[in-house]
Amino acid sequence: MKFVSNGILLSDAAVTVSKACSVRTTLPVLECIKISAVNDRVKLTAYDGEISIERTLKADVLEEGEICVNGKFFSDFIGKIQDENIVIAGDETSINIHYGECISTMQTLSASDFPAFGNVESEDYFEIKEKDFKELIAKTVFCCATDDSRPILKGCLLERVGDKLQATALDGFRMAVTARDIQGGNNQLKIVCPARALTEISRMMEGGEENVKIYVNKNTLSVGVKDTLLKSKLYLGEFVRKENIYPVAFETVVSVEKAEIVESIERASILIRGDKNNLVLFEISSKGIVIRANSDIGKVEEFVSCELEGKELNIAMNGKFILEALKATDGEKVKLSFNSAVSPFTVEAEENGESSYLILPVRTNQ
Repeated sequence: MKFVSNGILLSDAAVTVSKACSVRTTLPVLECIKISAVNDRVKLTAYDGEISIERTLKADVLEEGEICVNGKFFSDFIGKIQDENIVIAGDETSINIHYGECISTMQTLSASDFPAFGNVESEDYFEIKEKDFKELIAKTVFCCATDDSRPILKGCLLERVGDKLQATALDGFRMAVTARDIQGGNNQLKIVCPARALTEISRMMEGGEENVKIYVNKNTLSVGVKDTLLKSKLYLGEFVRKENIYPVAFETVVSVEKAEIVESIERASILIRGDKNNLVLFEISSKGIVIRANSDIGKVEEFVSCELEGKELNIAMNGKFILEALKATDGEKVKLSFNSAVSPFTVEAEENGESSYLILPVRTNQ
């Protein structure tokens, strides 16, 4: 194999696909990027057993072929020489990288050992604006679980509800539900997509008004954006039914300026940074909200004005969780709804919000 490529294009492609290189594996080939040179195109592919990312770019192919090279080392190395035209030449044991007057060598593996993801053949799809899908992902995936105790919670439930695409994510301590207009596709849609895959799809998109089609079947998802194709396995199993855990009514409802309460919690969070529970206490009354935080470093006590409907309440919560929910909520004013000091509470925009966040409080002896 031998080809000449623009360094910037090759570096961008290598960085993009390297996101799908495995970091913990007993199969070294899963740590690799497969480079295939055919006709006037070079295709870079990475696959970690769950998601696959391919990027195709134009190149001057002098000799067709394919090899596998360690993805992290290759992408990092090419990123340091992207101002040059680069010549890649190699075989199943090594590649030579020519740039300017310099030449470097990396070991390779045989491309025949690289696993194939397979084609995602499906007539089922949904269509949505890139901007809306990026927003949907940004407002949801941070609530997905990160541990393996319940693997399905490492994904996000995507389902069509009328003319909306609704996303749900939860990790056992908090839940996010958000929706955006769907532009087309099949009426039946209910899948659980890995959060990692959704994050990479978001990175592929520029976020404009263009529509993107995402193809799905029972086990897999596929989406192409310009010269990049991502394929992902889907999680199978029964996702948690949000209807079973979302409160039907609230005894305490607070309306507050978003910017004011965010700034207050951010200041409080500085002193509790690193604490196990990241604990923030709210004392809610008709006068307003007193926000308290205590640690070995010091303590914070701030007052935020609010409008209260219902009972006064004292409640403790994880500062990181409430802060992330508030920042993801649209609008200048937010609504906080409570039932008791030990019951889940919600965060949502006061008006016209399409996102809602459910958070479990922290039990204290206070």
